[in-house]
This record gives sequence, structure tokens and C-alpha cells, in this order.
Amino acid sequence: MKKGHLKVGSKGWWALAVLLVGGFVTIFDAFVVNVAMPSIQQDLQADFSDLAMVIAGYELALGALLIAGCRLGDRFGRKRVYLLGMLGFGLASGLCGIAVTAWHLIVARLIQGAAAAMLLPQIYALIRVNFDQHASAKAFGLLGMTLGLAAIAGQVLGGWMVEANLLGWGWRSVFLVNLPIALAVLLAGVLIAESKGPQGIGMDWPGILIASTALLALLLPMLKGPALNWPVWTWCSLGLSLLLLYWFVRHQARLRARGQWAVMDLSLLRQPGLAMGTCLVLLIYSAAASLFLCIALLLQQVMGLTPSAAGYAFAPASLAFLLASWVSPKLVRRIGIYAMAIGAGMYALGIGLVIWQVNSAELAALSLLPAFILIGAGQGLCMTPLLNLLLGRLPTELAGMASGWISTMQQVGGAIGVALVGILYADALAQWNGNQGQAFAQAMLFNLCATSLASIMFLRMAWHSRQQRLASAVQDAG
Repeated sequence: MKKGHLKVGSKGWWALAVLLVGGFVTIFDAFVVNVAMPSIQQDLQADFSDLAMVIAGYELALGALLIAGCRLGDRFGRKRVYLLGMLGFGLASGLCGIAVTAWHLIVARLIQGAAAAMLLPQIYALIRVNFDQHASAKAFGLLGMTLGLAAIAGQVLGGWMVEANLLGWGWRSVFLVNLPIALAVLLAGVLIAESKGPQGIGMDWPGILIASTALLALLLPMLKGPALNWPVWTWCSLGLSLLLLYWFVRHQARLRARGQWAVMDLSLLRQPGLAMGTCLVLLIYSAAASLFLCIALLLQQVMGLTPSAAGYAFAPASLAFLLASWVSPKLVRRIGIYAMAIGAGMYALGIGLVIWQVNSAELAALSLLPAFILIGAGQGLCMTPLLNLLLGRLPTELAGMASGWISTMQQVGGAIGVALVGILYADALAQWNGNQGQAFAQAMLFNLCATSLASIMFLRMAWHSRQQRLASAVQDAG
């Protein structure tokens, strides 16, 4: 086999294209709902908590089932699970597109997120096993570019689709467009070569059920509690979530002690830097998901921008993100973790500028441009190299489980961030007598605090890393 070519049995770069389409739609649908939210709210008579659940439900299902999706592919065949996931994603998208109530849409989004959790891990695994080392580097590079473009398209193209009112579908078009895409992927699936993981892989279905139920019991009252004035069931649900999380920890420990497969080996968190890294992931990604929701609603509901104009307003942030992502590896090699601390600081500064602009006498889209550029560049500098920072310190045999853990925390962090911002927004809306601008500004204080704390934690990690290098240099000199 020549360097740079695919392994025997695969269908070449056409197979990669089929996989990239799956990666594109999963990320596209995570972002496209932001600019569609005002139209959804008006059409379905939804409140802010309903909108938050539309976003958080997708991320919750995706995050809670990612590791399970990976194991299903290993056990039953990655191509088969990828295509089944795409079938489920297309059908769930259809359910989203015909939703007649907010709860109908929320349930459909949960199903859509679960389907995404089936197909997304297979993309990484199929690239890894079907390409040699040189070709896989190119393939993963194309995958990264595809996911970045999907995030941009979700904001920009989504706004245009809503405003264009394609076939009279309005906001429904952002979901219904997935139906022909899913059909094309299913027809082209013959190009993908099948592969499986090692024999004897187990599935801890009780553990998956306990963890998923615990997260749902935690997030549901956080999302709906403020709108319902915190009835008794919300507090009972929060208490239940703590009991279930404790049960999950004990269950995982028992399985590991017996030598059986567990969803998560929690002893992994004892690895140097991983516990703090997990906190950083939760902070950074909880700020991102909720921030884009707030800004999308701010641009359309407060500033009166059309969906397409709101989508174009995100373009500078998206381009700044891509540029910073390209620069970040070089900057990290030059100044280390301090580069990520600078990125998180820029992220926080951009959010602070948005809050200041909202509180100023005059608010205009053009005045938000510097803040959006800072936010995009800051995200690129701190988010892009974070996974490499955390996984690069681990032994090779732990990299797979740690990668699944971090990916799960990314999605769970996003869902938690949306829930917390929803609580702040509801409180601020009552405090400011229905002034949405002031309510969004107060809600975004969470994002400001999260990114500021992340910057401080990056600085602490950078200082600690520098001290270790100095101590090692002194020891070597002695």
C-alpha cells in the first residue's frame, strides 16, 4: 500500500465525502436553530425556556449517548451504525419540521440528538481504520474544515433559509433540508467499507440509562423551573439527579472492579490535569452554546434584524474563529498554555463588550462587530487546542476513553450553560419589567464569568507547567 492511499477495501475519497456530509449536518443542526429561534418562538407560541430546551435537548442527547454510539459501532459495524444513525437523523429532522407545538419540537430534537450520537463517532473511527497514517492526516484535516464550515453555515445560511421562506416552509426548512441529504447519504453508503472493533465488546446499558436519566432530571427543572415559578417537582427532580449521579458512580466502580466494561472509568480523572481540564471544557462550552442563543435573540427581537441579517452578523465571528484556529497551534508551540489563557481572555472581553453595548444608549449591529471578532478569535485560540492539551498528556491506552469523556462534557456543558442562562434571563426579565435587552445583558453575565474563570484557570495551568519545567531543568543540571 502506497503512502497517502486508502487501505484495500475502501472506496476512496468518495467514501470520505459521504462521511463528511454526516459530520456537516450534525454540527449544522447544532447552530442553525439559533437564528431560527425568533420565528420558532412566534409560530409555536414558545417561551424562552422552551427555546432553551430545543437547543439543550439536542446537546444533552448527543452528549449522553456519544460513548454508547461509539461502542455500538465497534460491536455491530461502524458503517451499519452510521447509516442507521443517518436514517434516524433524517426521520427526526422530519419530525422537527412538522412540529406543531414546542414540546413536539423538543422531543423531536432529543431524538435527533440521539441519532447524531450514533453517526458522529463512526466518522472518526471509519477514517482511522480506512486510511493509512499519511492519508488520515489529510482526511481529519478535511473533517475539521467541514465541521468549522458547518458552524458558519448554520448561522449564515440558516438565517437566509428562514427569511427566504423556501417552499413556504419558513423556519421548518432548516430541518426539512436534512431529508434529501439523509436519503443521498443512505444511497451512497455502498461506498463505505464496513469495519468492527475487537470482539467481546460489552454494553453497559444500565449505566447509560442511569447517566442519561440523571442528566435529564438535572436539566429539566433548570430549564422549566423559572417559567413555572419552581414548583415542588423541580426540587424533587434536582434531588433525584444527585441520587442517580451517585448511583452511576458506584455502578461504574463495581463494573470496573469485576473487570467488566463500564461507560466511564472515573479513575481516569486522577490523571494529571484531566480534572481541571474537564472543568475548563465545561466552562468554555457552556459559555458558547448559551451565548449564541442570547445573541441571536438579541439581534432579532431587540434590534429588529431580519433572520438573514442576523446570520450575516455572525460571519465576522466565524471567520475570526477559523483564522485563530489556524494560528493557535503555532502560538501554543511558541508560548504554551498562555496562548489559551489569552484566547479565553479575549473571549471574555468580547462578551463584556456586548453587555456594555446592550446597556449603552444606542445599540447598532455595526457597533457589535469588534466584540464579535474578539469572541470568534478568542474561541479559536482556546477551544481548538484544548483537546490536544488534555489528551496529549495521557498514556496512549487511555486516549480513547478520555476523548469520549471530553466530547461528552462538551455537549453536556453546552446544555448546562443554556439552562443557567435561562434561569438568569427569567429572573432579569421580571426585574426589568419585560425589558428584553436588559434581560439578555444580565443573562450573559454567566458567559462573562465562565470565560473569565477559564482564563484564570489557563493561567494557573501555564504557571504550574512552567514551574515543573524549571524544576526538571534544575534537577537535570544537578
